[in-house]
Amino acid sequence: MTDVTAAKPARNQLRVGRLVKAHGLKGALKLELYTDDPDRRFAPGAAFTLQVPEHSQWHRKTITVREFRWMNQHPVVFFEGVDDRTAAETLVRAILWIDEDEDAPAEPDAWYDHQLVGLDVVRDGSVVGRVARVDHFPAQDLLVVKTGDDEVLVPFVAAIVPEVDIEGGRVVVTPPAGLFEELPEAEGETPASGDAEAEQPASED
Repeated sequence: MTDVTAAKPARNQLRVGRLVKAHGLKGALKLELYTDDPDRRFAPGAAFTLQVPEHSQWHRKTITVREFRWMNQHPVVFFEGVDDRTAAETLVRAILWIDEDEDAPAEPDAWYDHQLVGLDVVRDGSVVGRVARVDHFPAQDLLVVKTGDDEVLVPFVAAIVPEVDIEGGRVVVTPPAGLFEELPEAEGETPASGDAEAEQPASED
């Protein structure tokens, strides 16, 4: 599987969108938005760092917005130097990052990786691990939580990570059963015949 995370720049940046598909013949691209203020973020002249595979012609390059508009309720963006569908196709699946703007109002539920790394991970009032890094994928972000010698991948969604307390140094998680531990056998379940180990309790991490 192609690794699209390797090209992410080390500077403090905010991920604001992903280019989903080429649209039309004049270089437009449909957007998947990761920002609550797209009209400001994608104003003409806005420049983005591109997160793409290392073999891409756009690796380590930035790109500038020429026009942003809504078409049939879908966000569409045009970039400088991308004037036809062929050029647009080379940008499909690229993730767009913008430099941190300390003077701009904070967007709700938006954090930078460096703010999350090192935070304690709290479940039911107890610390179960610490955030080691944040992995970014097109579908969702994952918190990589270090628990002893193991790593647990926690989907960074409100249903599982309902609270991020930067000042308190913690994130609160409400994970589904089995994410942080092995599930015990269901009560009344009959062990498979000849399985001598089936009745032993599951080991704890």
